[in-house]
Amino acid sequence: MYRFCLAGNPNSGKTTLFNNLTGSTAHVGNWPGVTVDKKEGVYKKCNEPIAIVDLPGIYSLSPYTSEEVIARNYILDEKPDCVINIIDATNLERNLYLTTQILEIDVPVVLALNMMDAVEKRGDSIDAGELEKRLGIPVVKISALKGTNLDKLMDRAYETCKQKREGITVIEDQALKHFIGDVKIALEGQGVLNPMFHAVKLAELDELEVLMHKDTVNMVEAFKKTHQDEIFGDDFEALVADARYKYITKYFSPTLKRKNKDKFVVTPSDKADKVLTHKIWGIPIFLLILFAIFHLTFSENFLFLGGLLPENWVSLEGTAFEGVFGAGGINAPGVVLMNLLEVLTTAISDLVAGWLSSAPQWVGGLICDGILGGIFAIMSFLPQILVLFLFFSILEDSGYMARIAFILDRALRKFGLSGRAFIPMIMGFGCSVPAMINTRTLADDKEKLATVRVIPFFSCGAKLPILTAVSGAIVASFGVGNVDVITYGMYILGVVTALVAVILMRETTLKGDIPPFIMELPSYHAPQFKNLMMLLWDKAKHFIKKAFTIILASTIVIWFVSHFSFSWEFLPDEMMDQSILGGIGKLLQPLFTPLGFGSQLNSMGWVFAVAAITGLIAKENVVSTLGTLAACLTSVIIDVEADGGVGAVSLMIQGTGITLPALLAFIAFNMTTIPCFAAVAAARGESANKKTFRWTLVFWLATSYIVASGIYLIGSFWWVSFIYLAVAVAVAFIIIAYNKKRFSKVK
Repeated sequence: MYRFCLAGNPNSGKTTLFNNLTGSTAHVGNWPGVTVDKKEGVYKKCNEPIAIVDLPGIYSLSPYTSEEVIARNYILDEKPDCVINIIDATNLERNLYLTTQILEIDVPVVLALNMMDAVEKRGDSIDAGELEKRLGIPVVKISALKGTNLDKLMDRAYETCKQKREGITVIEDQALKHFIGDVKIALEGQGVLNPMFHAVKLAELDELEVLMHKDTVNMVEAFKKTHQDEIFGDDFEALVADARYKYITKYFSPTLKRKNKDKFVVTPSDKADKVLTHKIWGIPIFLLILFAIFHLTFSENFLFLGGLLPENWVSLEGTAFEGVFGAGGINAPGVVLMNLLEVLTTAISDLVAGWLSSAPQWVGGLICDGILGGIFAIMSFLPQILVLFLFFSILEDSGYMARIAFILDRALRKFGLSGRAFIPMIMGFGCSVPAMINTRTLADDKEKLATVRVIPFFSCGAKLPILTAVSGAIVASFGVGNVDVITYGMYILGVVTALVAVILMRETTLKGDIPPFIMELPSYHAPQFKNLMMLLWDKAKHFIKKAFTIILASTIVIWFVSHFSFSWEFLPDEMMDQSILGGIGKLLQPLFTPLGFGSQLNSMGWVFAVAAITGLIAKENVVSTLGTLAACLTSVIIDVEADGGVGAVSLMIQGTGITLPALLAFIAFNMTTIPCFAAVAAARGESANKKTFRWTLVFWLATSYIVASGIYLIGSFWWVSFIYLAVAVAVAFIIIAYNKKRFSKVK
């Protein structure tokens, strides 16, 4: 099978092209660095299947960042049959810089002029035929977003891959060409593959080339030293870069014809940025947009119309859909979808319970309470997870998230953090694993470590059921606030905790230089419906797969250990506190006393401790555990139904006597403590050594304990806030004094 790879600058549309070619659900983002590792798929419309590899977005083949090394090594070492170099045609000159480097490798290349729809919309044009002649490789106009000419692109690539190609350089300066030619001849004599590429890089004293060709580098250094004043000056790498751009300007740029060549045109994106990236209003607008998203996803009083509408006017009392669309108000779309799914799961549970009415008690308990109770408790939140993910994907794919990184760079740089570090943090809202992998784009190791440690504080989709279930139970049981406001507040708490933690680390143990942050702000564009649906399907598929594997196994285990004693005697529901799980829970329960869900609760209070511990395997287990145990308790506490996660937590509130501050502390603890096993493994992979990783685990535990205990203590005893404030001020003064002393010593 032939293998083609996609190479190009960040935001050039590589991953969108990859998705359209392969039907894959690879993540598409509109900021630099989303793709930090290669992704593979298969294109099936040619005469034979073709493997497609999506490489990281890069600006050059120099080893400055991890993603550049990944892309460079793949092209050189894996020897793909063809490189499809996709470029943003609206920024032709800048994108062609990478092209001139790829041309130096002995590999067939096809140039894909992407975003031609945007070029033509401006009234500009590109002579693809002339550009093809000047480059010496096939050039195809496409629009990855609209799927235009993709089959033509692959047909040209298929034809090209069958023809051998020798690398060439665009450097015209005779002295430079002569010098590079000599190095190339030396490398050819050593049997080095891709000699032209290695010759140019070795002449630049590229660090990877120096390590690979230690014998030849001596010749390079001697020659450069002898002719430094004549040819090279002090920076040969800059000289080569300048030669590339001169060639691009002279030969390639004339193929682009601009409609408004001598006139600066203010684009719609420029006009939008005047408002959305405003130095004062940019962040408040972002917070307002976030609140609107949470309101559309979680609110049971949509647009706060509840007080203006007749009581129960949409409740549909007496029907199977009672309360689905609202009760005294209108439910937001996310809540409506969740309620509809709960109607379905309740009907299934009742049907199965009817079938098993004559079966032994333990069989009905295992299937209805153990399996269905746990699975349905977590599955009921799938619609809201997808709605929230849809909104975040729209913000990301439209180009707005890149602006947030730009805005926050101005604010965070004062505290030792660049806006680039905030990009993987924002990705944490989707999943912590790819977000942690994305930290490879950070050049500073200390900034990378600090970022990895705080990514779990940006609540991922797996934590959403905890937030929604507990928030809904708070509103139902205490009549306090709205679900959307509470959930939004807890998300903001996670973000604030992350920022405070990373600032403390960058000012103390991980203090270091702030790397420069240079990024391109892509033009705003409407997200592609097909891509959004593919992302949602992938998210749903992953969630369902997890529900029927890890979570299913967990619920079965939890039911068994909650219904058997240490002597393996079967126990009825009302004796659950004497079970194996009850014994373990009671042993762990005192550890959570400062957090409000420990020894101060009654004999069933251990359920919250157990739920928090099972969440270390997968965060969805927190709600599924409560759902399983709540379903078992319905025979003991009959005033609250346990259908769905909200009902399960409401039942646990009644059965344990837990307070409002303790419930908020429970959310905060699960948001900030050690993440799921997959995220822990990702953090281990991005850590420098075992010692660093162990300290990361300690950091997560300490942070979650401090934040959760603070919420509980301040919420229960308001005067404790003065103690926390005094401690915070003291810590700030100590850090300032320490840094001044250290700075004076260095000076």
